[in-house]
Amino acid sequence: MIRLALIRHAKSAWGDETLDDHDRPLGDRGMRDAPRMARRLAESGFRPDVIISSTAVRARTTAEAFAAELKMAVTLDPELYGASANTLIATAAESGAPSVALVAHDPGMSVLAARLSGDRIEHMPTCAVATFAWNEDDWDVVDAVEPTEWTFDTPH
Repeated sequence: MIRLALIRHAKSAWGDETLDDHDRPLGDRGMRDAPRMARRLAESGFRPDVIISSTAVRARTTAEAFAAELKMAVTLDPELYGASANTLIATAAESGAPSVALVAHDPGMSVLAARLSGDRIEHMPTCAVATFAWNEDDWDVVDAVEPTEWTFDTPH
């Protein structure tokens, strides 16, 4: 079985305009939402083999909250910063793991969630979590067949 969790980074802080976009930290809401959504994912029974995150501070901090709750490490991948839906699914496939959590950004996250859910997920707000499962053992087919199950959860 192939399983994928798409986790959009939590709400970032916009206060310091001198910071590069890549270096923006989580805001207060993001610091509250990330651990709460991580706990909800853990309680759902979804256990990824790997968590792969964008290197952006807001994504990395979100991923670390999920990793702490799931008691695992985070793998950082600079290619996930601003990644397209195709790059996101390719990164999951290239991990070689049957169960992957990706922490990244829009618009790629929303585009991929919409594609995998048959357009039933229209938008991934900050810290949203979408999970997908297929009765397949090969990542190469997951983008071509509907998932056998999927979930969508938001912090609001």
